[in-house]
Amino acid sequence: MSNNIFYTFQKSAYLDQKLQTYAENDYYPFHMPGHKRTDKLDFPNPYSIDITEIDGFDNLHHAEGILKEAQMRAADIFGAKATFYLINGSTSGILSAISAALPPKGTLLMSRNSHKSAYHAAYLRELETIYLLPAAAEFGISGSIPPAYVAQALNDFPQAGAVFITSPTYDGVVSDIQSIADLAHARGIPLIVDEAHGAHFAFSRQFPSPALKCGADIVIQSLHKTLPCLTQTALLHVNSNLTDISLIKRFLDIYQTSSPSYLLMASMERCIRFMKEEGAGYLADFTNMLQKFYQKTERLQHLKVFQKSFCPPEVCFDHDFSKILISVGTTGLTGKELYDILLQTYHLQMEMSSGHYVIALTSMMDSKTGFQRLFSALDDIDHKYHASESDHPKKLLTAEMIYQMPKPSMSISAAINQTSELLPLKASTGHTSQEYIYLYPPGIPLVAPGEIMTGKLLGTISQCQKQGLSVVGLSDMENNRIKVVKL
Repeated sequence: MSNNIFYTFQKSAYLDQKLQTYAENDYYPFHMPGHKRTDKLDFPNPYSIDITEIDGFDNLHHAEGILKEAQMRAADIFGAKATFYLINGSTSGILSAISAALPPKGTLLMSRNSHKSAYHAAYLRELETIYLLPAAAEFGISGSIPPAYVAQALNDFPQAGAVFITSPTYDGVVSDIQSIADLAHARGIPLIVDEAHGAHFAFSRQFPSPALKCGADIVIQSLHKTLPCLTQTALLHVNSNLTDISLIKRFLDIYQTSSPSYLLMASMERCIRFMKEEGAGYLADFTNMLQKFYQKTERLQHLKVFQKSFCPPEVCFDHDFSKILISVGTTGLTGKELYDILLQTYHLQMEMSSGHYVIALTSMMDSKTGFQRLFSALDDIDHKYHASESDHPKKLLTAEMIYQMPKPSMSISAAINQTSELLPLKASTGHTSQEYIYLYPPGIPLVAPGEIMTGKLLGTISQCQKQGLSVVGLSDMENNRIKVVKL
């Protein structure tokens, strides 16, 4: 197949036609959603089941019948006291959880590598944010949030009203949720866990323990990320009385559409039923394929595939091995170059690229053929590209270099509500940002509103742009100018 096919069908005038053309080609999805575009769940024609709140089909925002029962079944399967369907993704669950857990102008202790929705919740509730910077792993990724960091922060900021942790991270790194939960509960405050990438943990002991079993009070999971479910589907689990459940319901009403999609809710019901009835067999086959894949990658000479054994437990408490991290190693490539080669030459679509690695997201819906194609591509690249580290022409960006502890000037909401001034990005050193700058994915801020622009930060942003990483967030789509607080 010609390498130009991808660019040929990109020119399709209509989204539906472009998607259809894409589906008919051989591009393999090492990315979300977790159903991997298969039809193994025997799902109805979407048009035939797309309804509104007609008689007999309940109302998500006032569930009394079939939707109430569906959410109760989900709570039972995942091990929660109460579970809520989210049809606006994990974003709506994170917004609702943080908003319910803290009063306006409260203080949130949160991992710096949190999704942007957590920052948006802080803005909407005018919260003070205290950040926990993850440990740095030797592989060049962000590690776990050490419980000792949480304990120190809770001592330094006794006014904190909740703790928010992302576990697993985009890279699959899991924190010691049990220990962190114990620290939060000793203060009488809830632990909220963004487990968007860990909905599959509950169904196999091959994966890390789910946050609900480790004492987390509120857990948000994206079904669509790792399970066979349609995009935008997620769950919010409540597992204690430390947050008023009536407040959670109130904010779910605010942050979710008043016209919830029955198509999405049916997908969630079908997915959860599938996991209960057939998930064990699929997961056993899946984890076996993963283990064989990792064994084969040990032969690679220049590329390097992350394994849990690379990091001590105090740096990476646990790791979800369904997230395959492929470092460029000594190939002489950057992460973006490796990403592009896999896409254009081998028709393998990765989830994301960073400075020195790419991520292949896998799920139980992946096939032996998919894993074989990925290893064959990596083996081929490993033979074609190699350079000694001393001869490497590019400075590869690691997570430790990209994500730095910010220099706060004021809260997110205070900064956004100030009078703004538009400056050239290069001339913004020393000014307080009014905007976010992210690498997307994963959507973690390099800088957030209320933080001071530094020369080091601007240098990092420039390096990210030069290496082709997706730098977004600024209102200036060309990324040349930034809104700052007017002096």
